[in-house]
Amino acid sequence: MAMADKKTPRQLGYHFPAEWEKHESTWLSYPHNEASWPGKIHTIFPYYNRFIQEVAQGERVHIHVTDNEMKERVTKELDAVGANLKNIVLHNFPTNDAWCRDHGPAFVTRNTAGNNKAIVSWEYNGWGNKYPAELDNAIPERIGELLQLPVFRPGIVMEGGSVDFNGAGTLITTTACLLHPNRNPGLSQNEIELFLMDYYGVEQVLWLGEGIEGDDTDGHVDDLTRFVNEDTVITVVEKNKSDNNYIPLRDNLKKLSGFRLLNGKQLNVIELPMPEPLYYEGQRLPVSYANFYIANAGVMVPTYRCKQDDEAISILKTCFKDRPVIGLDSVEIIWGLGSWHCLSQQEPAIE
Repeated sequence: MAMADKKTPRQLGYHFPAEWEKHESTWLSYPHNEASWPGKIHTIFPYYNRFIQEVAQGERVHIHVTDNEMKERVTKELDAVGANLKNIVLHNFPTNDAWCRDHGPAFVTRNTAGNNKAIVSWEYNGWGNKYPAELDNAIPERIGELLQLPVFRPGIVMEGGSVDFNGAGTLITTTACLLHPNRNPGLSQNEIELFLMDYYGVEQVLWLGEGIEGDDTDGHVDDLTRFVNEDTVITVVEKNKSDNNYIPLRDNLKKLSGFRLLNGKQLNVIELPMPEPLYYEGQRLPVSYANFYIANAGVMVPTYRCKQDDEAISILKTCFKDRPVIGLDSVEIIWGLGSWHCLSQQEPAIE
């Protein structure tokens, strides 16, 4: 693994590409932590394996597993669902949990000779020291060593699900998460913004407010608002005024209407419905259609066996006309408090 330059990624011309740009691969950490799906982890594997099967149709899929025994089991299960095993690579990289969006590598790229791909290795503390994270926190470094890529180490806590990008200089995030005292209590909003600009290679940070109920990450933006092209976002809205999500989502919608992009253009905002509330053992789960993953082979959208599923998929089909929009049942997966975007991290291709 090459040591990264002392300059920041932005100074060296790197940036974090938009998710819809072509992928080299997707990185995953195969679920194994029963504490994340107490009493029902066995129910998630058919759905998770289907997700892998769909993504592997259009790109390589790298999967972290605990040991050789797990590697053999996962290979057999993926073969049984018809996954393209030629596009799947399993690595003995033990993890604490499955949420690779947050603990995986942040790949940045640039159009220059030499090293035109690098990894940003943020610190990951289990969403504010809620859960063990020492194995997860080592994953970006291990991948940097595996791929022989430069690794930048900002030294502050950051999670992939807390940010979203338009690939043209703008990042969107939430104050609820990034300003929470359990992340970087010694940093101001302006200081955090500078880290985002320096290490993700952006020129503009847009700040939303609160997240959705049931989200144990303190308000990740990938459950709220996502870029679908350079000047358009989808954002979830709740129509039921008595629902606890109604006011926070209304307030975020209002903020979005006031944002302007770097070119002065007003942000296009497309509203996406919220699913019916879903509970498990009395706990409200963070169901959201915004937690989709944009893969080469299609847009993988979580569905929740409710009437809003078809409406959400129909809206997203108008946003992504260059690839299929695929609904994947997430009712079992969401008991772990995340879905397809939370579980995956893309590695951009170098054209």
